[in-house]
Amino acid sequence: MEEKKQNVLLLIDASALIHRFFHALPVLTTPDNKPIQAIYGLTATLLKIFREQKPDYIAAALDRPEPTFRKEKFKEYKIHRPAAEDALVAQIIQMPQVFEKFGIPAFDKAGFEADDIIGTIVEKFRTEKNLKIIILSGDLDVLQLVENDKIVAQIIKTGLTNFSIYNEEAVMQRYLLKPSQLVDYKGLVGDTSDNIPGVKGIGPKTAAELLNDFKNIEGIFDSLTIIVPKTAKKLDGQQDIALLSKELATIKRDVPIEINSIKELEARPLDKKELSDYFIQLGFKSLIERINV
Repeated sequence: MEEKKQNVLLLIDASALIHRFFHALPVLTTPDNKPIQAIYGLTATLLKIFREQKPDYIAAALDRPEPTFRKEKFKEYKIHRPAAEDALVAQIIQMPQVFEKFGIPAFDKAGFEADDIIGTIVEKFRTEKNLKIIILSGDLDVLQLVENDKIVAQIIKTGLTNFSIYNEEAVMQRYLLKPSQLVDYKGLVGDTSDNIPGVKGIGPKTAAELLNDFKNIEGIFDSLTIIVPKTAKKLDGQQDIALLSKELATIKRDVPIEINSIKELEARPLDKKELSDYFIQLGFKSLIERINV
């Protein structure tokens, strides 16, 4: 009996990609001299996806400008990040149009980040039979969503074509922890890029050892009396900040977005004429040739 083909749902962390492309690619401008390199990177990547990966279902997730629930819980969240340059903001604003031209449904929600949108879609379809979910991102935060070979992360390393694929085994090789423990790991070691504090004095090695012994932050603090005294002293009185850090690092899976069926995310054939006209408008002559490849 012929084995049934496994369907693929590709989820694009658009906000992570646009930031990465903006900083990784040389400055490009449109015919009317507006910066466009991040949009170029995004469109080139989408063309490559449709040509090589051919997903059955596809969706994109975007950040919004409003403060998120994380900022409301911890006002110093991401406080160290500089304001986005005007040239980047101008391209972020164009992202919905890019996905519209490619026929890709894009989702956002005030108060939440793109990761939370992705986590919600993953949760909605993680038990769907005969479906593999691939998360395309430039941000390792999404690794907490990885599950066996059913849900994997495709992380852009450099340029437009260099990816690392993380299934559950690859995550465990890198962190010596299960994907589900990564939020506890962040709760202990923090995250300087997002200004998540963690527990002062607890580094990656100690955090991994503690989590292998006690599974999660709650288990660690329930076991302080049997933890090495030097480590226990660092943890003493730090449960609240560790749990807050864990909460800040945890991707939400229940954002109120409207998706009733996987069929709503079905990948549609590219409108080659519309894309060609769009690329001419942006000055992407080299990409026009790739539309028909």
